Amino acid sequence: MTSWDNKKILLTGGAGFLGSHIVKQLQQRGVRRNQMFIPRSREFDLRKWENCVRAVKGKDIVIHLAAKVGGIGFNQKYPGELFYDNAIMGIQIIEAARQEGVKKCVILGTVCAYPKFTPIPFSEDDLWNGYPEETNAPYGIAKKALLVQAQAYREQYGFNAIYLLPVNLYGPGDNFNPESSHVIPALIKKFVEAVREKKPVVEVWGTGAASREFLYVEDAARAIVLATEQYNKPEPVNLGAGHEISIKELVKIIKKLTGFSGKIHWDTTKPDGQPRRCLVTSRAKEEFGFVAQVPFEEGLKRTIEWYLSQTGGHRK
Repeated sequence: MTSWDNKKILLTGGAGFLGSHIVKQLQQRGVRRNQMFIPRSREFDLRKWENCVRAVKGKDIVIHLAAKVGGIGFNQKYPGELFYDNAIMGIQIIEAARQEGVKKCVILGTVCAYPKFTPIPFSEDDLWNGYPEETNAPYGIAKKALLVQAQAYREQYGFNAIYLLPVNLYGPGDNFNPESSHVIPALIKKFVEAVREKKPVVEVWGTGAASREFLYVEDAARAIVLATEQYNKPEPVNLGAGHEISIKELVKIIKKLTGFSGKIHWDTTKPDGQPRRCLVTSRAKEEFGFVAQVPFEEGLKRTIEWYLSQTGGHRK
């Protein structure tokens, strides 16, 4: 069991959506703010080697969350950047951490690394049985390369790197920028604006037939901290809620929770993305006792309330 006493922790991406929740989890465990180093991208561009070397200096634990991410449209627009930026940041952070003698390196992968037609629910053993869904394959493969690196470094150097595969996250503090947001914040924004502007129709991408699994961000943060404390093996670990929902059903719930009473128009010229996503979550439970706690509709309510509070008050 990893103890946090006097440990120096590098948290890349620590000022972001997931990172801010991990900071809270660590503080609840008695980790002081001065034990954590959270580099900001404007001062520490991790695509540059020398910044990775500076960031890991004197650290005992590295938790690598920093990533360039976005929804389907963003992935279609910037596939080259998504491949390069995510690969180079991760590869260099892991190598710099190894050279510095960091005791433990925690790497966040992505559910986008799974093959397009993975049997449902996704087991970690299926990770290499096919090519990812095309719209996010460059991002998924860049992140999956870090699993290979982590396993290779463990084998050659005895470097303790672990690899976690979170499903789609959501919750307060999510990215609501329509250029780059994922499905839940994008839908919440659309429906809230439709209510405020009294629009009769909300347009949604795709057919609604695709399914997804979502993990509330506080649950994800707790899972990552538990894994950092207790998990020291080469095999990747899924982090999920074990709850699959179709996009059509998701839209119906968000429509209800935001109070929208108009019609939904499905733009079937737009892609659905991966047909289905749902994870086997037994390894996380067995290895470090993680089980998601926040029910999906409750998490959605909290996320909508947070967004309303940020954009001009609560429901009218």
